Amino acid sequence: MKIESPSGAPPGDGASLSDWLAYIERQHAKTIDMGLDRLAAVRDRMALAPQFAIITVGGTNGKGSTCAMLESILRAGGYRVGCYTSPHLLQYNERVRLDRVPVADDVLCESFAAVERARAGVPLTYFEFGTLAAVWVFARAGIDVAVLEVGLGGRLDAVNLFDADCAVITAIGMDHMDYLGPTRDSIGREKAGIFRAGRPAVLAEPDVPATMERHLAAVGARRLHIDDDFRFSADAVQWRYEGPGGLRAGLPFPALRGRYQLSNAAAAITAIDALRDRLPVASSAIRQGLVNVELPGRFQVLPGRPVTVLDVAHNPHAAERLADALGAMETFHETHAVFAMLRDKDIEGVVRAVKGRVDRWYLAPLAGPRGADAPTLQRALDAASVFDPVTVCASVSDALESAQAAARLDDRIVAFGSFLTVAQALSALSRTGR
Repeated sequence: MKIESPSGAPPGDGASLSDWLAYIERQHAKTIDMGLDRLAAVRDRMALAPQFAIITVGGTNGKGSTCAMLESILRAGGYRVGCYTSPHLLQYNERVRLDRVPVADDVLCESFAAVERARAGVPLTYFEFGTLAAVWVFARAGIDVAVLEVGLGGRLDAVNLFDADCAVITAIGMDHMDYLGPTRDSIGREKAGIFRAGRPAVLAEPDVPATMERHLAAVGARRLHIDDDFRFSADAVQWRYEGPGGLRAGLPFPALRGRYQLSNAAAAITAIDALRDRLPVASSAIRQGLVNVELPGRFQVLPGRPVTVLDVAHNPHAAERLADALGAMETFHETHAVFAMLRDKDIEGVVRAVKGRVDRWYLAPLAGPRGADAPTLQRALDAASVFDPVTVCASVSDALESAQAAARLDDRIVAFGSFLTVAQALSALSRTGR
């Protein structure tokens, strides 16, 4: 039986996960409230002082993939692993995983109740509430290592409440400028906030902003930079890595598709090598972890014809990677793009990055205050000088259905633009049994 909470009161015993999620969404007037003082007070009342190792992953793109590879490799190495990522695609449980398995509803409800008891009226955002709950779950489970994905920026992000034994920066691009500043330097400084004195800072971004370099040096973190301290190369069937732990040749490609994933994989291996005194991992576990890694929505290619690709690319940097990955696939007659984005993103920049790989567009609005409507998407296509055929649809589901009806067996469908776009495409595909 579903138990309803009084207005404004926390859910009671037996409340469902959806009850709790609805409640925590109402506990702060803002969706994002940068700062750690409120959280620190609640953390201390919860007595959250993790004894497990922590790897914190920040960056503009590639965070989720890098977290998934770290999680998969460390689990293959025999460790109990907690992984906290965001956002989710279909179920909140995807955000909090133990040994690669989403945590059960009742455990999450118990963790939310623990945060609620401790916060004593302190306003927490949805993400802040969830971060404290996830670390509580990990502490109760007695894990060996946690992989924590930064939600936004780094310096003032809730994840940064917990000191990283190793910090990873995957890539630095232009996104979330309203919060992180208008330049790569301002964004880089915010992301550098996850570094800690004397601890490894893995930089998979080749062009590190000067502000990040200065902060890294001022903090006294151990700099491990791609090309300088670790590197990789690949041929058609395998790749090789060289870094703090030495040479690793004949590695299998990660199960996550796209050559750009090698940079994320190299960053993950570097982090593991940097922590080898505390968390030794055999070469066989690295291979197994790369082969077995899973992460929906990151250049996810579904079986069947026409080929369907799902990708959460939502900024120009990610769209460039998507375009490169599409170009590396086999030849198709036409590519049909199911496209929906949030209106506060650089829609025109995304269109410009990928338009050379698209032949037909199917535009769909996203619901909610941040969702872009079809006219907004159309204006972005016009500004980017897109002259391909365009079909305006009522929803992502309708756009996908229209693309499927128009596509030949030797065509390709790609649904992209946001996590919401991929989530709605996955839901639509599950209803049709695809």
